[in-house]
Amino acid sequence: MEIIIIGIGATIIFDAWLVLLKRMGVKTLNMAFIGRWAGHLARGQFAHASIAAAPAVSGERALGWIVHYAIGVAFAAALVAVAGQEWLLAPSIGPALAVGIATVGAPLFIMQPAMGLGIASSKTPAPLQNCLRSLANHAVFGLGLYLSALLCQGIAP
Repeated sequence: MEIIIIGIGATIIFDAWLVLLKRMGVKTLNMAFIGRWAGHLARGQFAHASIAAAPAVSGERALGWIVHYAIGVAFAAALVAVAGQEWLLAPSIGPALAVGIATVGAPLFIMQPAMGLGIASSKTPAPLQNCLRSLANHAVFGLGLYLSALLCQGIAP
């Protein structure tokens, strides 16, 4: 249960960060596109020339949010698998940040290519900027893993 709480908490912190970026005029994740990709994936289509041009999937925005949070929980489970169960008893920021930053591999090398954006945003107008933004986002997710684990332990940061 702690892993689920940590994953959801970290994803909420990640999403709060994205809301802040959006308010500053920075383009952020489109959950409908994540849902569209997942919907097509369930039908056997992994890659798209452009996810924006792919046919819409019924309930894609809701599906995108569900997938987004499920991935957050899976990444929290990966943290515990790497750091060990003892990490849950005494959370430390190092493993959480390391795993959070490592998770940037998922969008750069799986999601973006599958959605037609190329490896590491190579088919976008500003690949380096997009990669750095993804790295920062996932570092925030790592911080969220740590803070959520502290909350689970009842420890004030």
